Amino acid sequence: MPYFDHCATTPIHPDVLEKMYTVSKNHFGNPSSTHSSGRKSRAIIEEARCQIASAINASPSEIIFTGGGSEANNMVLWTLTQTEKKHVITSAIEHPAVLKVLNHLEPLGITYSIIPVNNHGRVNADNLKNAIRSDTGLISIMMANNEVGSIQPIISLIKIAKSVGIPFHSDTVQALGKIALSVQEVEADYLSFSAHKLYGPKGVGFLYKRKDAPLHPLVIGGGQESNFRAGTENVPGIAGMGEAVRLASENLTKRKEHVENLESTFITQLNQACDKVIINGCPNHHLPGVISASFPGNRSDILLAKLERENMEVSSGSACGSGSIQPSAVLEAIGMPEEQNISTIRISFGRENTEEDVIRLAKTLGSITRG
Repeated sequence: MPYFDHCATTPIHPDVLEKMYTVSKNHFGNPSSTHSSGRKSRAIIEEARCQIASAINASPSEIIFTGGGSEANNMVLWTLTQTEKKHVITSAIEHPAVLKVLNHLEPLGITYSIIPVNNHGRVNADNLKNAIRSDTGLISIMMANNEVGSIQPIISLIKIAKSVGIPFHSDTVQALGKIALSVQEVEADYLSFSAHKLYGPKGVGFLYKRKDAPLHPLVIGGGQESNFRAGTENVPGIAGMGEAVRLASENLTKRKEHVENLESTFITQLNQACDKVIINGCPNHHLPGVISASFPGNRSDILLAKLERENMEVSSGSACGSGSIQPSAVLEAIGMPEEQNISTIRISFGRENTEEDVIRLAKTLGSITRG
């Protein structure tokens, strides 16, 4: 069954799976133990830390392993409860692992401002400047959106934050493995990542924390991860993530060109097959291979069901439940009318997709939207 939902998760890479199996089978020692088995597990963790640091041009000491991107986001946001300045600026299209956390932290004294995005899903620098207050302690804006694929002008936004001494955090879960990312260029204080978005395992991620950036642990205990994240480390998961990041870094150009070619072929075929289709997002600044498409007059949940009957898997930004469909908050934020909102699907290509796959998808969409 062709899978076109790589923004949701990715199939694990065979090399990653092999790495995890080998580590699970041969290196069971607790990394905190001082005997040989423990030291071997510790060495595997540090090898992965170095692989990841190298991929984003960071120092290994700036990499903190977590249980995923959501935990990494939480670590940064909860830190605000321990700082003097408790106001956060974020955007209207952030992941729930940012927006819901901020809402949850309000009773603890955290306040936040949500700045709008344009109809392409991008933040305007002037809106960010105007939202800054004397008590602003953090700016948190994602690098690339998970629904429409828009890429933010992140470097210019970080420069604004730096000019007034405000720490900057970015949820970069969707970016790593799809576009080039170096902390020497993207000079954020914190970046959140997840392994399963780039052909790695689920349940493991990491936080990049620039040296001297404040951070308070969510989990307290044994003092692992330099006292930032207690608990015995997931050695196979970390090893698999290190391998996944290494492969993504080494094959970035090849993978990027592959999905860009698939995207170009798909859109050409889709426009030929469909009488009415709207491509959303930012045409010049979006993740390669990520397409948000609206099919007016066709509910997205019905489209997804019809595609699955044809053995093709895509996703919708809308939430379905009890026979009803709720509009996507991200699509609302870019000013999309409700009728178009609930007729929108997300397609995201990956390394295993072929030209034949995407042509068939386009033709099938043409058939089911006309019928």
